[in-house]
Amino acid sequence: MNKITPLIKSRIKIASSFGQASHSYDVSARLQRYSGKHLMHWLPSKHDLTVLDLGSGTGFFTNLLMGSYKQVIGLDISKKMLHFAKNNRNNNIHWLEGDAHNLPLKDESIDFIYSNLVMQWFDPLDGAIDEMLRVLKPGGVLIFTTLLDGTLYELKASWNKVDDDQHVINFFTEEKLNLLFNTDKVIMLEQKNQEIILEYQNVIHLARELKGLGANHLEHKKHKGLSGKAKWLKMESNYNDFATTKGVLPATYKLFSGLAVKLNIPKNHK
Repeated sequence: MNKITPLIKSRIKIASSFGQASHSYDVSARLQRYSGKHLMHWLPSKHDLTVLDLGSGTGFFTNLLMGSYKQVIGLDISKKMLHFAKNNRNNNIHWLEGDAHNLPLKDESIDFIYSNLVMQWFDPLDGAIDEMLRVLKPGGVLIFTTLLDGTLYELKASWNKVDDDQHVINFFTEEKLNLLFNTDKVIMLEQKNQEIILEYQNVIHLARELKGLGANHLEHKKHKGLSGKAKWLKMESNYNDFATTKGVLPATYKLFSGLAVKLNIPKNHK
């Protein structure tokens, strides 16, 4: 019997969080829509390709990819997300349940991987990258977006004045991504950083959108469940200091986009 490690438990919880959001995700996914469409200019022009949408979610972009490529696989860790996608997307898409750290795919079977705002959940990220490179053919392309350190700094700063608990996940640094995507196996050919500011009516609006995205799993949170009303009101008061002259609350997202290629290394290379 396989032992369930803390990392596997964490991934199960993440799958559950996103599964619960399957029917609200498309409504809440303003950032995902923007970032996913931003990757479109990097899509390979050759159409006779086998494509993997890694972390396909509700299948919105998987559906778009199906219109351009020969075979498209939508892979997600959440059964509920996959169930939603199967019932609402192109019938020719092949859906797979799987973990990015143990992809249920053959070696060198994929021409192109598309991954939109999913990598921030991969722990450890280098293990997931190894799996992506395993299934990619030599010369295969990976295009992705993820979030960088500094994302949701307004929310983080507002909570930091209340307690020392974790309320926002730890995002990657640009330096770490460049280190992991520039090795003897892979090279980052293009990258771009953007600061995107979304506006919210109030803190409840922000919290509901984050929950609607399934982004409410915090592995290192000390006190599980909702914070007390007094703490929440104090955080809300702190966040109001960031309000614009129009009274709306901003939330900053540091978006990283990357295009990487698997290097063509001889099989006997060590």
